[in-house]
Amino acid sequence: MPPAQREMEAGPRRQRALEVLGVFLKIGLLGYGGPAVTVAMMEEEAVTRRRWVSRQDFLDLMGLTNLIPGPNATEMAIHLGLLRAGWPGFWLAGAAYTIPAAAATLAVAWAYLRFGALPALAPFLAGVKPAVLSVVLAALWRLSRNAVKTPRLAAIGLAVLSASLLGASEIPLLFVGGLLGMLWLRSNEIARRLRPPGLGALSLLMPTIGATGRGALQAAEASHPPLWDLFWFFFLRVGAVLYGSGYVLLALLQGGLVRDLQWLSQPVLLDAIAAGQFTPGPLLSTATFVGYVLRGVPGAILATVGVFLPSFIFVAALHRVLPRFRRSAWASAFLDSVNVASLGLMATVTVKLGAATLTDWRALLIALVAAVLALRWKANGAVLVLAGALAGWLLHLAH
Repeated sequence: MPPAQREMEAGPRRQRALEVLGVFLKIGLLGYGGPAVTVAMMEEEAVTRRRWVSRQDFLDLMGLTNLIPGPNATEMAIHLGLLRAGWPGFWLAGAAYTIPAAAATLAVAWAYLRFGALPALAPFLAGVKPAVLSVVLAALWRLSRNAVKTPRLAAIGLAVLSASLLGASEIPLLFVGGLLGMLWLRSNEIARRLRPPGLGALSLLMPTIGATGRGALQAAEASHPPLWDLFWFFFLRVGAVLYGSGYVLLALLQGGLVRDLQWLSQPVLLDAIAAGQFTPGPLLSTATFVGYVLRGVPGAILATVGVFLPSFIFVAALHRVLPRFRRSAWASAFLDSVNVASLGLMATVTVKLGAATLTDWRALLIALVAAVLALRWKANGAVLVLAGALAGWLLHLAH
């Protein structure tokens, strides 16, 4: 290619890359309210305003991101950046979308360690925690309305909920629930191919899922875990296996950090969730907070890289084969099963957080009002968390 032609083509490529950077930096800075809000902002920018892709292509892309682990909104950003500006867009979109959230959460974590122990902040934190609980409950309700399409899917979700409450580990439950659910949902087809029928009995197996192994990581010292253990926890046990909404992160953190490894207490985990909720961008920036609390800035960096890196790897490796995979009825059945299994894990966390949070009438009042606002009027999650902090302070003054 002549040098003049290469230079002419380089100009539009740079322009598209800068456009991707600007769009996703804006979404990363202003995307309050969870993945539903940020995906809606992506649709407005990429489809309505800039026409990078058609609306049907955007919907198909949303379906594809549900088939691979990782936070869906982050993967949507990376996919759109790749489609618009190639590999430079791939990296720029992912970085622009995630770094503002990580930076904001890091600032909150610094302030938390610097001032969080002061009695003056206790009323605010006491109001934040029940508000966060209501945000999670509202997300669980909204997601279940779309995910629980049939009685069999409802049974799968309830089975995973029961097994999780009995102590089964989250990651095996996701995959066992997905595989057994896929076989059960496709049992009629299997029965037609394998005479006599009878695989419908797989439904009897779901409630018997028991406790499984705790994973490859060994427990570390609660106050000072090794840096690379922190990285591998967020890479292997969160980013690489997270299905469905970012709120499923709460189940993985509860089971891994609080129960298995005992690196965090439940109250600190609630504070970390609150930090991820009222900062912009993806909820997985909670990992930045956890990393900083445990190991300072190096821990924050490694936890953040660990939790988001799998999304880049999955999108880079699978973006060409996913369209064919999406057309498979078996893959769709697996996806449906994994999604309801994720909701079962979310429900377990909601129950446990509720038991730890709703300890007096003030917390119960804040949680009830926030739940009504979230479910009835679809109030923004970040607004609810900030309002919860204000309510906690006012109720403390009244008391």
